[in-house]
Amino acid sequence: MDPSLVILAAGMGSRYGGLKQVDAFGPNGETIIDYSIYDAINAGFKKIVFIIREHFSENFEKVFKEKLAGKVEIEFVFQELDKVPEGSKYPADRTKPWGTAHAVIVAKEVVKEPFAIINADDYYGASSYKLLYDFLTDPENVNSNNYCIIGYYLKNTLSEYGTVNRGVCAVDENHTLKDIVETLKIQRHKDGIVRFPNAEGHGELAEDVVVSMNMFGFMPSFFDYAENMFKDFLADRAFEEKSEFYIPEVLDEMQDKDFAKVKVLNSDSNWFGVTYKEDKPYVVNQLNHLISLGVYPENLWDI
Repeated sequence: MDPSLVILAAGMGSRYGGLKQVDAFGPNGETIIDYSIYDAINAGFKKIVFIIREHFSENFEKVFKEKLAGKVEIEFVFQELDKVPEGSKYPADRTKPWGTAHAVIVAKEVVKEPFAIINADDYYGASSYKLLYDFLTDPENVNSNNYCIIGYYLKNTLSEYGTVNRGVCAVDENHTLKDIVETLKIQRHKDGIVRFPNAEGHGELAEDVVVSMNMFGFMPSFFDYAENMFKDFLADRAFEEKSEFYIPEVLDEMQDKDFAKVKVLNSDSNWFGVTYKEDKPYVVNQLNHLISLGVYPENLWDI
């Protein structure tokens, strides 16, 4: 059974000032998502599932439906605040989404096979999709509770324009995930050392420490477990204004209770993404560089 690629694209782009998911970055108006889908298809993925908000679904379908027709199966699923377990209560005036783990749960209706997760506004590199596809189609993993994270070397994810927040992966000798430590305001300083503030003043990180960039490989068993956790989350925290239900929280509990094993697969790819409007020129330059190297054709879908 071929795995699916689930793209988390329901963000409102408030810091960017618009829907960055459909903004043009390539020379012929390609989005970052276009390059992700191109890499995923080449790796072997046959179905793409977009997690979006219903009110901008027409915009998404206009951008992606025609160009992908005949190349890959596509589905659109809506992440809305009212998609909660029956009987759950939450503030009527809440507008903040429930978080990344909730976004994955809403895909349950269309995903019955092993699946990968990515962010819509991040570039991950072709080799990372191959790692995911190989893991998700390995007979030892299919129909199991074996999951994976694509790990990136910190040096390949730093920004020239300021600090970044990264989930630093702690692994055992078998490359099984032990913990993800959210580390804030990481930056390479003028002396070349990568530092972050902490209670002692600052800590240092090696350039080759492995971090998670929200690229995961899951089996369908994820859905029911996460849904049960989401019920408890809503019972405890639904009335906290900024509460969100995140994927790492689910993975932590799954491993603590020996429900799943999460393998960290290291990728040599460079990662880059867009959060603010000021990030756009850098992303455009990076994609143009990859095109000049022959990694991508100038017109991505002219095939």
